[in-house]
Amino acid sequence: MPFKALGLDAKILQAIAEAGYTEPTPIQAAAIPPIIAGNDLIGIAQTGTGKTAAFTLPVLTLLAAAQGKRGTKVLILAPTRELVVQIEENVLAYAKHLPLTIAKVFGGVGERPQINSLRNGCDIVIATPGRLIDLMGQGHGDFSGLQHLVLDEADRMLDMGFLPSIKRIVQKMPRKRQTLMFSATLSKEIESLTHEFQNHPKIVQIGRRSNPAETVTQLVYEVPVHLKPSLLSHLLKDDQMNMVLVFTRTKHGADRVARKLEQTGVKCATLHANRSQNQRLKALADFKSGAVRVLVATDIAARGIDVDGISHVVNFDFPMHAEDYVHRIGRTGRAQAIGDAISFISPEDQAPLRSLERFINRGLVRKKAEGFDYHASAPPRSEEPPRYRDPRGRPPQGQGRGGRGQGQNGQGGQNGQGGQGGQPRQEGGGRPVGDRPARPQSGGRDQRGSAGGARPQRQGRPQNDSAAASPPATESGSQRSLWKRLSGR
Repeated sequence: MPFKALGLDAKILQAIAEAGYTEPTPIQAAAIPPIIAGNDLIGIAQTGTGKTAAFTLPVLTLLAAAQGKRGTKVLILAPTRELVVQIEENVLAYAKHLPLTIAKVFGGVGERPQINSLRNGCDIVIATPGRLIDLMGQGHGDFSGLQHLVLDEADRMLDMGFLPSIKRIVQKMPRKRQTLMFSATLSKEIESLTHEFQNHPKIVQIGRRSNPAETVTQLVYEVPVHLKPSLLSHLLKDDQMNMVLVFTRTKHGADRVARKLEQTGVKCATLHANRSQNQRLKALADFKSGAVRVLVATDIAARGIDVDGISHVVNFDFPMHAEDYVHRIGRTGRAQAIGDAISFISPEDQAPLRSLERFINRGLVRKKAEGFDYHASAPPRSEEPPRYRDPRGRPPQGQGRGGRGQGQNGQGGQNGQGGQGGQPRQEGGGRPVGDRPARPQSGGRDQRGSAGGARPQRQGRPQNDSAAASPPATESGSQRSLWKRLSGR
């Protein structure tokens, strides 16, 4: 079925042709006609099947035919900044011949340009719930004339805790509107929301629920944890792995993997929550353009990152939840293309792997990497011991604040470096852990940076021995007063 059979506006059909698309995907063919007819709709399909165009194309067609007052007519909510940017790119491409204004709203960047866009009354707002609710709370945005509300990746927004914000946003929208919900999965929570947000929605479901695209080849490499970096480097020697998305469980893990790859000469970028918005956008742009071969990411990139041509997805850290696995590997094999998904499985990952295989109702193929030494020992640990601290937050005895000193018998080195062995450390040499000995009246300048000796005793401060039990017989009244304050009497 060609696009022109779906009832789309002529200017949108022109933009589609210029983008090189000729036939709709199954979710597009099924969803576009009922949306143009004005129905509320729930669209469920595997990732990479064209859900974004399934709602943007018919909504733009309805906007092209509508005449309304000034203000926002379409609000699209998405869970992540990256997905907001991706949706905007699609809308701009499909609406290039229409006189529509578009604004994107998300956190991590300054509010002022977004506030100005909302004040100007743009036709389409694409936003993350958190930033939008903040700006609406400040009185920005005119949604009184809203005609279409779209919740993209609705299940992911629930997983990320956006439900309260979404409900507050929806309560401020006109009751008479069209509401569309799209997701890769249809959970009970999503189904319950339809009764609250939608009016007798049509349900369009393509393929089996929660299953990966059939065009993705899924492989499992069983490998000890300490050999994962070596195995990844070994696999990347294959030139066919030319555009690789690597998933780790943590932000710091992503940084470690990227550093290891850079050391072997592999150009890579990282994408996770500790990166600024500009850094994240640059990482994606470099990955798309081929400036970097590998993008190492946390699950922030598992949804909404629509990058054509990803040859391989590697689960460096296996996900704990089967749904996350489905969304991760959905970044390859998109739009009927061929792709490979590789998962590194360590002994502790066996239970999640079995759970996944039950979830997708199939077993995954185990494979060994040719020419790789699976029996290599773990690399030696650093010889420098960790800097443990006692319960009071102080370094251990014999270790100064500036690190391991070179002095003898507990004497401090330069710049407050502790001695090795001997007496308990003195401050900078340092203060002993536990009871303090009396400080001598002499000994040079302050030991913070001196080469030996303890800090000189201040005049009038009592010594920590029996001789300090009472004030000197010859002291003046002011000295007695000072002594009482210092001694706590």
